[in-house]
Amino acid sequence: MKIFPPVLKPEGLTKRSGSRQALTDCPMHIPQGRVIGLIDPMGLLVEQRFFPIFSLLFGIGFSLLLSSAADRTARPRLLLLRRLLALLAIGLAHHVLLWQGDILTIYAIVGLLVLLPSTWLPRWAVAGLAAALIPTSLIFAGGFFAVVPGLFLLGSALTRYGVIDLIERSTRVPAVLGLVLAAVAAPVLWWQAGSQSGDPDFSLSFAVAGLLLAGVYICALLILLRTPLRPALQAVFAPLGQMALTNYLTATILVLAISHVIGGLPQNWSLTTVFLIAAAILTIQWLFSALWLRRYRQGPLEWLWRWATWAHRPPPTPTPHP
Repeated sequence: MKIFPPVLKPEGLTKRSGSRQALTDCPMHIPQGRVIGLIDPMGLLVEQRFFPIFSLLFGIGFSLLLSSAADRTARPRLLLLRRLLALLAIGLAHHVLLWQGDILTIYAIVGLLVLLPSTWLPRWAVAGLAAALIPTSLIFAGGFFAVVPGLFLLGSALTRYGVIDLIERSTRVPAVLGLVLAAVAAPVLWWQAGSQSGDPDFSLSFAVAGLLLAGVYICALLILLRTPLRPALQAVFAPLGQMALTNYLTATILVLAISHVIGGLPQNWSLTTVFLIAAAILTIQWLFSALWLRRYRQGPLEWLWRWATWAHRPPPTPTPHP
């Protein structure tokens, strides 16, 4: 079992984070002149630190699904097209009906315009485009969602070059890479901590720090997976990951319901409130996911997404019991 089933099992979706804006890690408004420093741990350690991870994982999962689909159908790209169109429909519905901070729509559009066409390119070209797009998006657009195309392509290139398999078998590679990224991230975080939202370089420092810390978090998790903590980590994250699409959408419903009970917009909640609500929602979703997966192999929305992907109704396959 892998710790990130949405990447290796195409029925999942790699999007989860814990930001202040409905816990979706979407860009949020920062009041003019506010200092993002050590007094703001969310700004330094959480905001914009997780969506790069899931953007990278989306690109990885896309390439893995293409490879798997090529063994099962003569037109694997048509399957991926249907999958992205279905994701776009889900994202638009989520955006219009529930939450304007939706990420699914952006993922689907970038997938259709960038990721799917890249499957006709050689892997060196995909890697080159990723290397060009990521720094360009940081310099000229300040990161945020502009970095998604480059991260999608980077994830795809890493898969096509076999780097993902190499990292999964090694402890030294993520350890060395994590130390390098942490060493580079430290001065960038100091730069960000001394910046204000009105400074010309604020967006750049915020975005660069986000990418570097995202890399540190990935490496740290990969190292932990090589320790005796692996079974515990799998038990916690695997159910959430296998039902990531279901959990992503139900998180919005839960956040909106809670906001009606306690009052106030989610983006205006205190840091303590955010952490308490995030912990409660994740606990509820983990329990629901674990119980559901005892009976079925995938979540309800993942099942519908698979139906749209393959254009035929899959059976609600029960989980086999020993």
